[in-house]
Amino acid sequence: MSAAISIPPHSLSIVVPFYNEEDNIAPLVKRVHEALVGYEHPWELVLVDDGSSDATVERALQSAKEYGPHVRIVELTRNFKQTAAMQAGIDAARGDVIVTMDGDLQNDPIDIPRMVARLLNEDLDLVAGWRQNRQDGLVLRKIPSKIANKLIARMTGVHLRDYGCSLKAFRGSVIKSVRLYGEMHRFIPAWLATVTTPRRIAQEPTTHHARTAGVSKYGISRTFRVILDLIAVYFFMRFRARPGHFFGGIGLVLTALSGLVLTWLGWVKFGLGENIGNRPLLIVAIGGLIAGVHFVTTGVLAELLARIYFESGTIRSYAARPERALAADEGWHKSA
Repeated sequence: MSAAISIPPHSLSIVVPFYNEEDNIAPLVKRVHEALVGYEHPWELVLVDDGSSDATVERALQSAKEYGPHVRIVELTRNFKQTAAMQAGIDAARGDVIVTMDGDLQNDPIDIPRMVARLLNEDLDLVAGWRQNRQDGLVLRKIPSKIANKLIARMTGVHLRDYGCSLKAFRGSVIKSVRLYGEMHRFIPAWLATVTTPRRIAQEPTTHHARTAGVSKYGISRTFRVILDLIAVYFFMRFRARPGHFFGGIGLVLTALSGLVLTWLGWVKFGLGENIGNRPLLIVAIGGLIAGVHFVTTGVLAELLARIYFESGTIRSYAARPERALAADEGWHKSA
């Protein structure tokens, strides 16, 4: 199928993070190879083990030995969570195009050639998967996901129908310019919009399968984490390079309002001769003035931290073991 799609010359890296997915490793590697039979361009498969406590690493190594050195293994020293694992895979990827997907067999590798073709033929920086027919539980997955998608789109200005789909195709040079921390993998399109225009971000309908093995790592509690992360994303998208404007703006408003209230109370005391010592408004005004000064000084400190951040080197959010050398060649898969 991939051979029938016209795709400009490139090299492709497929990044798949795993955590306790020992029963899904071998089937996924097989499906990737079946989906890319006859693929005309060099490609590699980067499997990232996120500190699994089962036999995930052993199964991954078996697959690498079976299929060849283009199947690479990145082993994290402990469980750093999905975002850090995905960042580790992106750092290890060598392709001009990087595709990310889940390791639970719910994403279908058959969609990869079509997404890569659209990315390159339409000169995009990201093609995000859109699970039109989701095979998840209605209460625990679909409804919270729809709410989160609408909130994210509204607050970030990047309008996608499915932020939670891990199957995405990136232009390598662009995704490598973004650093992922915390649990920000679901906000990758929004982070990408900080280094490129939303016009170069598109979505593509993809196949979605029900999980057949392993245990889902997500639940209803993810909705609350999404809201907190969304606030952080909104702040970084609007004020990352100028945090002093955010904190300083709040501080100036509080200081101005408190100053007006204190001026009025001063006129009441000295102009009208009334006692203001027992008025709650006096305490509120003094508290507002102190808070305003704190916000202004916080803004100054935030500006200093932002300058240090932009001028410093990259700090990684994970630690990985040295990659195992499985064969002495370039490690790319090329069709005969």
